[in-house]
Amino acid sequence: MTDTVSVPTAASDSAQGYVDDPRNADVLLYVDGDFVTRDKAVVSVFDAGFVLGDGVWEGLRLVKGRLLSLDAHMDRLFQGANAIAMDLRMTREQVVAAIRATLDRNGMTDGVHIRLMITRGRKTTPNQDPRFAIGKPTMVIIAEYKTPRPEAKARGLTLFTSAIRCSAPDVFDLRLNSHSRLNLIQALIQAINAGADEALMLDPMGFVASCNSTNFFIVRGGALWTSTGRYNFRGITHATIMALARENGVTVRETDFTLAETYGADEAFATGTLGGITPVTRIDGRRIGSGGSGPLTARLSAIYEGWVQAA
Repeated sequence: MTDTVSVPTAASDSAQGYVDDPRNADVLLYVDGDFVTRDKAVVSVFDAGFVLGDGVWEGLRLVKGRLLSLDAHMDRLFQGANAIAMDLRMTREQVVAAIRATLDRNGMTDGVHIRLMITRGRKTTPNQDPRFAIGKPTMVIIAEYKTPRPEAKARGLTLFTSAIRCSAPDVFDLRLNSHSRLNLIQALIQAINAGADEALMLDPMGFVASCNSTNFFIVRGGALWTSTGRYNFRGITHATIMALARENGVTVRETDFTLAETYGADEAFATGTLGGITPVTRIDGRRIGSGGSGPLTARLSAIYEGWVQAA
């Protein structure tokens, strides 16, 4: 008999947690042009996404009727699909129209997180060869009312440095925003079992890369540090924060830095589509800075929120 690893199941403790909203029970989902209820939303067991995680996805946010950073999301989606030789059989305008149709069908105008998923589609048999795909890609759009849990921002995130490394582009390019996420899930499981909220992941050289589902920043000497981006996913919120920081006179360094430099940081925070900026208060049991949201983190949070409301 083999031992199993126990993974806590309290989703409310997750760094990706959100406030429960009863409206989501009645939301209609888009599945290949049809709108269906949650219990009717299904794809084939021969679908390439189910069989192999063969596909690309985007997470978008709807604020006051506006889809934030829409062009950047579409750029990433189509570049990822092109990189894996997957013809979406849709134009950018058609993909956006499907997203807006899903929002309109549900009467959604604000406070919505959208998961757009496109796989290579159904295959004649479960194998790796993309030539066994038949028909067109499968597209699913799930729009849900989501608000980050306020207590997460108030107390900040705790991180645990995982033994699982972020991969180089010649091994597995995280810039593709692929459905394949097992290495990141493994890292998160390690962090959960260590009592942390999220995993901090290093690159193959041992420098800090990112968290398992978010990008990562530290503050040292009034400057904002983040990784070079060679070994982690290309976060759109991550890029927005850097641009806003520079516009507001903050020095931004995209550089290699170590765990030792991270432990000694004045502040740290994570960025993502849903949560925006979330302070990081402890890493590997060590308190970061004052143990709360530092002044630059708070300032950038206010700047980013102002950008969100005005975008």
